[in-house]
Amino acid sequence: MVAMMAIVMAASAQLNLGIKGGLNMSNIVGDKIDDSNMKLGFHAGIAADYEFMPSMALQTGLFFSTKGAKANVVGNTDASINSMYLQVPVHFAYKLDAAPGTRIVFHAGPYVAYGVGGKVKVGDKNLADVFGDKGFFKAFDAGLGLGVGAEFGPILVDVGWDMGLVNIANKTLTDLGAKARNQNAYLSVGYKF
Repeated sequence: MVAMMAIVMAASAQLNLGIKGGLNMSNIVGDKIDDSNMKLGFHAGIAADYEFMPSMALQTGLFFSTKGAKANVVGNTDASINSMYLQVPVHFAYKLDAAPGTRIVFHAGPYVAYGVGGKVKVGDKNLADVFGDKGFFKAFDAGLGLGVGAEFGPILVDVGWDMGLVNIANKTLTDLGAKARNQNAYLSVGYKF
């Protein structure tokens, strides 16, 4: 019986690949971080949607994503953290038919990300690298995400939020007793092939 159900599910499963990108609105929150503001960024990458039942799917992909924060520091000087990540979400999605060719998609699940570059900038000067031995943050990040979107045939529109669960503060900040976590709201558009 289990084998028959697995065969039926595999036969009805559908894998769709596509491209997806959009706007990030990110921040870094945590202990002893009280003056950071939203930073605009972007994300872009390859998306995969494995629909294993007519209304259920696993959504994943590989995305290049810019995150960070803005703050006002001593002397009323603007500072910004400009971090770049490669991110892989793995979300369970539930799809509701809204009209012919249109579905509402609710999705949630974990993500993992790895920092690949970035700078901490104060005023017009680069102060330090974001990641690395002399950087302020650890490269590894993980957390939970949730969102809601719509599929209009092959066109996708999605809004969501990622909440970091890992303390990304490097030794420089942890020596000061600080903890830091990424937060990111996003708006995406995409196309399924």
